[in-house]
Formats: sequence, C-alpha cells, structure tokens
Amino acid sequence: MAKSRNNLLGVGGQRKKLSRAEQQGAGSARGADRKAAEDKKQELVRKMRERAEAQADTTAAAEPGEQDASPAQS
Repeated sequence: MAKSRNNLLGVGGQRKKLSRAEQQGAGSARGADRKAAEDKKQELVRKMRERAEAQADTTAAAEPGEQDASPAQS
C-alpha cells in the first residue's frame, strides 16, 4: 500500500483564480470578450461569404457575355 494514500492533493484538479470582481459576483470580463470576438468573427464570415457570392455571380455573368461577344467581333 502506498505511503501517501490519504494525501489527495491535486486529485480534483486546480481551481481558477478569481478576480476580486468575480468574487463579488460582478461576472467575468473574459466572457464578454469572448462574445465580442465571436460576434466579430461571425460578421467577418458573413462579409466574406457575400463577397464570394458577388464574385461568383460576376464571374458567371461575365462568362456567357464573353462567349456572345466573341463571334460578333469576328
């Protein structure tokens, strides 16, 4: 049997250090920062999708126009 069987130090993991504001129930600024970062990311993804769709529409619209214009010029 192990000598330190009754010594359970570290078995439950470590607890997060709480700031004074968190101890008083003010909440975490970290959570608000994560929410803001997630909102920025979602906005960026939305903008990128809109640009990709606009570029795809422009490319698709230009292809048939180029094919029609080529025989007319010849």
